[in-house]
Amino acid sequence: MLSYPSSIDVSSTTLGHLTERLALRRREIGTRWRRLPADRKALLDLAHVRCGDTHARLAARFEIGIATVYR
Repeated sequence: MLSYPSSIDVSSTTLGHLTERLALRRREIGTRWRRLPADRKALLDLAHVRCGDTHARLAARFEIGIATVYR
């Protein structure tokens, strides 16, 4: 289950679609690994776009480094 400590007004279908697109893109470019799996990356992106959270706040809430959020 995906969770984020803020309200994001996006359907689970939309989140699932974005997750699938990110996973497909990662396979296409042949990326070896990422700090965040595609579902968490989708949630991070939506939190940034929908809630306007700063990179520092996102890094703290997802327990990752700020550089990872920028990437």
